[in-house]
Amino acid sequence: MSREHVSHRHIQSFADKVVNLTQDDAREYREQVNRLRDKLEDFIKENPDFELKKMLLSGSLAKHTALRTLNDADVAVYVEFAPVNVSDLTHWLAEKLRTAFPNFEYDQVVVQNFSVKVEFKGTSLNIDVVPVYVEEEDWGFLVSQEDGTKLRTNITLHREFIAERRRNYKHYAQVVRLLKWWVKRQKEESANFKFKSFMVELTLAKIFDNRELVDQDDHPEILLAFFDYIVKSGFREEIHFDDYNSGSSNCDDSIRVIDPVNPQNNVARGYSETDRQIIVAKALDAGDNIDAALKAPSEELTMRYWRNIFGPTFKY
Repeated sequence: MSREHVSHRHIQSFADKVVNLTQDDAREYREQVNRLRDKLEDFIKENPDFELKKMLLSGSLAKHTALRTLNDADVAVYVEFAPVNVSDLTHWLAEKLRTAFPNFEYDQVVVQNFSVKVEFKGTSLNIDVVPVYVEEEDWGFLVSQEDGTKLRTNITLHREFIAERRRNYKHYAQVVRLLKWWVKRQKEESANFKFKSFMVELTLAKIFDNRELVDQDDHPEILLAFFDYIVKSGFREEIHFDDYNSGSSNCDDSIRVIDPVNPQNNVARGYSETDRQIIVAKALDAGDNIDAALKAPSEELTMRYWRNIFGPTFKY
């Protein structure tokens, strides 16, 4: 397949200029979260019976898969003696945050459905604080932002899982970001399209773990392998891992992408058969566009096909 007009290096250039969160911004945002965490730790030392026990960075900023469009950093706050009712929990958490950070103005702490947002003045980044009921060490029960159910989780192990793939697979994190950009564009075009970032990360991890891409040094080929996997499997195969447990589950949902730290949690829980069909159709279209781009006889046609995937901002 031809790489004359758009090759691996062109895709990387686009990612560097448009898709990826810059290193400077990523460093600044992590430092911002760390300062908040340090202040909470200092408060806990002075108030050992305080119900907020620790704060851990989670989400794309922690996994090094954040997009340039990032405006909310996710953190988990482990809590004790907190209300069981989710609605009560978020209001309770907001008041605890105001107590721990007395310099915050009241309206900087905003109650949301399943979390609390801390809005910072003078910076484009907000922090989305998700409560986790303490169990032991870094284990706890997360309040799902989809439906408010409580899911056993371990933020540290989630971070280690992704870090292991980043260490083992040279282009893993970059292709995750490119795929998240593709997902972002699909959502902008269709309100019916659903594809969680964690599902993207786990699906690509499984393809790499299957050794299909381990020596691949070409973004177009890796992207094509991702879309081909979804189309050929119909997204019906259960995706699971054995890093921390047996991994497999007994669920019969339309899509089964199993949380690597909790086999009882299908990350795709709630996705319907229609949702599965839409993802497969979008993947088929994306794969066809990559195929056409790699065979296109002119730069104009090649760019048109890649823009069908990444949008009109695609350039290098």
